Amino acid sequence: MTTHAIYALGFTVAHSEADSTVGENDSAASTPRGLLPLLFVGNAAMYALYIGVGSVLLPLQIEHIDAANKVANLGLVGGIAAIFATVFNPVAGALSDRSGRRNPWILGGGIAAIAAMGLLGSVNTVLLVAIGWCAGQAVMNIYQAAITSVVPDRVPFARRGIASAAVGLGLPVGSVIGVLLASGFSDHYRTGYLVLGALVALAAVVFTAGTREERMPAKQPAPLRDQLAAFLSVLREHDFRWAFIGRALLVLGYFAVVGYQLYILQDHISLPGDLEPEDAVAILTPISAVGMTLSTVAGGVLSDRLNRRKLFVGLSAGLAAAAQLIPVITPTWPGMIAFAAVNGVAFGCFMAVDTALVTMVLPKAEDAARDMGVLNIANAGPQILGPFVASAVVSLGGYTPLFLFGGVLSVLGALAVAPIRSVR
Repeated sequence: MTTHAIYALGFTVAHSEADSTVGENDSAASTPRGLLPLLFVGNAAMYALYIGVGSVLLPLQIEHIDAANKVANLGLVGGIAAIFATVFNPVAGALSDRSGRRNPWILGGGIAAIAAMGLLGSVNTVLLVAIGWCAGQAVMNIYQAAITSVVPDRVPFARRGIASAAVGLGLPVGSVIGVLLASGFSDHYRTGYLVLGALVALAAVVFTAGTREERMPAKQPAPLRDQLAAFLSVLREHDFRWAFIGRALLVLGYFAVVGYQLYILQDHISLPGDLEPEDAVAILTPISAVGMTLSTVAGGVLSDRLNRRKLFVGLSAGLAAAAQLIPVITPTWPGMIAFAAVNGVAFGCFMAVDTALVTMVLPKAEDAARDMGVLNIANAGPQILGPFVASAVVSLGGYTPLFLFGGVLSVLGALAVAPIRSVR
């Protein structure tokens, strides 16, 4: 999972909450036929590119350019790209908002992904890789901002839950597809980039050909001053502030480690003699994805039935901390399999229940979309810091301190939900 993966899920929730008033009046409306499967396809392709590039192809390319400084260079490229994506995403969203259309932006961004991935795969310096990945982020954010707006645009409020599930299911499925494709082209990463770009382009063509849209009224983005004032206002709320801190800590701990998974398998873990690190990533990702999918469903259902959110958030964050200790105690291939399974279960449960918790501590229902947008900073911000922090930790002490660092942050994330008063 990347900044974009989490941001997309949070973005859908935000719109769902914000449009609740409208949804009460559209209960008789129906979801356009075939939209939900197409949403799944469109989002799965997007996540396949993000995860396949970020987890396999980009680390391989950077290692090929400068193996001696691969850790620092990956942190630099990843950090710059995350900053660019975070800044450009609302710009891309504003473009489709102002046009009142989504399909042209989905199609244009998807087709442009082929060119952007071709550019990224053809460069051979770290600086040009950073520029190429930023170009890739630009076209993918155009695609992403438009496709994540489809749910609030076209799905009645009563069907938002199943629509969000279709979007969310694209994450584990897309992650597996992306890593398998990227690993299959690990010896020819230029071709791997093109294949992932073509996958997004194909999904864009299928989505836009299979769905019709009516032009929406053009929307004007809020002035920057108003957005800043809203951000500061909601963080003054006691419960929301602690939920924000807990999310930021756990996300930072998760991505500080997961972003360096390939290098961890190369330099820290004792793999079986015939297993290449790229193939190991292709094995670990489905294991983590299955655990994440199962725990997302189980955590959401159980927390609803027991009416306990803090308990599940705290336990899942604590479980994430325990997962980080497994490769420290046993830096072996079975240890990494156990880490992937436990970490996937922990993170899936945390994200599902914590999102529900946050919706319960929002100060005002009418400002839900705005405040959930603020929460997305707790998703995106740590992923900007993650590559820089992780590369510094690894450069100073190696991968064992990185796992310990991730574990400490997860424990702090678990403790951060304790002061929340309005939710059990």
